[in-house]
Amino acid sequence: MAEAESVSVDGWDFSWLDGRATEQRPSWGYQRLMGARMARSAVALDIETGGGEVLAGVPRLAPRTAATESWPPNLARAARLLHPRGVAVVADAEEPPLPFASGVFDLVVSRHPVDAWWEEIARVLQPGGTYFSQEVGPRSVFELVEWFLGPQPPAAEHSRHPGQARAAAEAAGLEVADLRLEWLRTEFFDVGAVVYFLRKVIWMVPGFTVGPYRGALRALHDRIQSEGPFVAHASRFLIEARKPS
Repeated sequence: MAEAESVSVDGWDFSWLDGRATEQRPSWGYQRLMGARMARSAVALDIETGGGEVLAGVPRLAPRTAATESWPPNLARAARLLHPRGVAVVADAEEPPLPFASGVFDLVVSRHPVDAWWEEIARVLQPGGTYFSQEVGPRSVFELVEWFLGPQPPAAEHSRHPGQARAAAEAAGLEVADLRLEWLRTEFFDVGAVVYFLRKVIWMVPGFTVGPYRGALRALHDRIQSEGPFVAHASRFLIEARKPS
């Protein structure tokens, strides 16, 4: 647990969890599908790129590609990964407006955005342009969240629901071409994996540190020791929306 509390959580690389936790991957393969769209694009934007790991894994980027990120450690990591491939990495707060002119991009992508600002996405897209994103869905890993925070209010049942995304996209003038939701089995094999995960995915248990939750962590450790991995279920949805020509 001390190791998990001290290791760096910069970027969006979860390799520290190898052998400590697993998460089932969505069947659609976001990076592969995004890469296919990127290869056909002329001017593309990746919103909230994190440390740039997903975008850097795409074989062929659009000739002109930009990426935004707000957290300084991730921004520096993204610049190191993406600048050599010609990507403009732009510091930007996770709130509107996006720092780009209207109608610039034929493709806008984002993997796990904190919020999708649909009016801004529609504004920066060219007519005929596409927004393609994988987002965290409703009640994702809530078994773990409720272990530390207790039962969540009924409103949490509907937060981040794909139906909300569809309605917001259409309200911004976009046409939803694809929308899919999947639930994914997630297993934590030791309490250190839980500490690392909650430090990295900061919105799960806001303000998480070991101290205030030491009792809950001890109880979770004892449960894993006696019953095996702690099982939760992540939810993810894929959405593709187009701006009318």
